[in-house]
Amino acid sequence: GLFVWRLRNTGIQQIPCQFVHLYHVANNRLITFQYFNFLKRMYVTRCNKVLSQRAKPKSDSVVSPYHELQQLDQEKKVVNKISPVSPVHQLWSETSSRNELREMKSAAETEDSVIPVGTESKEDRRWKEMKLRLDDMPGILARLSKIKLTALVVSTASAGFAMAPVPFELTCFLLASFGTGLASCAANSINQFFEVPFDSNMNRTKNRPLVRGQISPLLAVCFAASCGIPGIALLTLGVNPLTGALGAFNIILYTCCYTPLKRMSIVNTWVGAVVGAIPPVMGWTAATGSLDAGALLLGGILYSWQFPHFNALSWGLREDYSRGGYCMMSVTHPGLCRRVALRHCLSLIGLSTVAPVLDITTWTFPIISLPINLYISYLGFRFYRDADRSSSRKLFFCSLWHLPMLLLVMFTCKKSVLKKEDKGDPPGGSHETVMEIRLP
Repeated sequence: GLFVWRLRNTGIQQIPCQFVHLYHVANNRLITFQYFNFLKRMYVTRCNKVLSQRAKPKSDSVVSPYHELQQLDQEKKVVNKISPVSPVHQLWSETSSRNELREMKSAAETEDSVIPVGTESKEDRRWKEMKLRLDDMPGILARLSKIKLTALVVSTASAGFAMAPVPFELTCFLLASFGTGLASCAANSINQFFEVPFDSNMNRTKNRPLVRGQISPLLAVCFAASCGIPGIALLTLGVNPLTGALGAFNIILYTCCYTPLKRMSIVNTWVGAVVGAIPPVMGWTAATGSLDAGALLLGGILYSWQFPHFNALSWGLREDYSRGGYCMMSVTHPGLCRRVALRHCLSLIGLSTVAPVLDITTWTFPIISLPINLYISYLGFRFYRDADRSSSRKLFFCSLWHLPMLLLVMFTCKKSVLKKEDKGDPPGGSHETVMEIRLP
């Protein structure tokens, strides 16, 4: 009985294992549906060629990326014919211009309105020499000499002449202003002559006359010589030798020191500030014939003013200066650029306070000039703290009106010549003898 009971229990436990084994054996021996379908396809492709599978072509809506690039290249190599517009109809309204643009686009799609580049004549594809017309010469020479910068140089020289503690002489003033302007034109022209390959890489200077080939380098050098030699001769012979020497020194400093230093070291900014500080000194020496403390004070004001002016300008042109290969503080030392700008904004307050101490202006000048000096110092602090384009732009535009206003306030607060002559009268001497002593 125990043997039969044991046999029944072991048989019942082995029944699931036997079913699994039978399933695997049947699955390996029987033909599956996938295998049967594969045999059917093989039979159809071998015996019946009419029912064999064929590759279907792709639809035209799906375009490969390579085909799209070819279409873009073909669109680039198409020149549209645009009919000339008479000058009478140049002022279009927005609606009419949109309609004409749509018509031009629709006409460009037709075959009659396009001409491939390959059908152009050889003469159209050749390099052509740019012809110089006499009507364009004044504008080209004005851009070659940087007429706006030259006007600023002449105005600062005129301010130095007006601040001199001597009676105003119109002939000497005109000769000094004209000679200073000629010297500035010569220096700027030589500067552009040396910087043609570097100006071509900058967006700000790529449209200069020498870069575009509007004039030849020989013509630029001849123009610089025709401005520099008469300018220095006029300052030396018509004004005095000291002013002529300062003008010649400024040309050499700008062209031979500042221009090559722009690609070598950030010291170029300090050298350029000295170049900008010399014109008011030239105006002072043209009026007095001597280099006094007042001339150094005016030069110091122009020297300090140039740092917030140029550093704020160069901050927004960092990409251009880096492409041109110029070593500017805004590119290589941005922290130093902001600190120097703020430092010289504050120094303008101190230089304005020194003016009455040197007996150049009255004590009302540092009081009246304090608000504008504090404002430019505030903008210099904003530029130092924020270091963004918005703060640099505000500081730059403030410097444009700050300098003329500061010089104007300084001129209005200038001590009169009569008071100084009364203080300098010798005992028992008359006013005529004093004038004879002062005027050689």
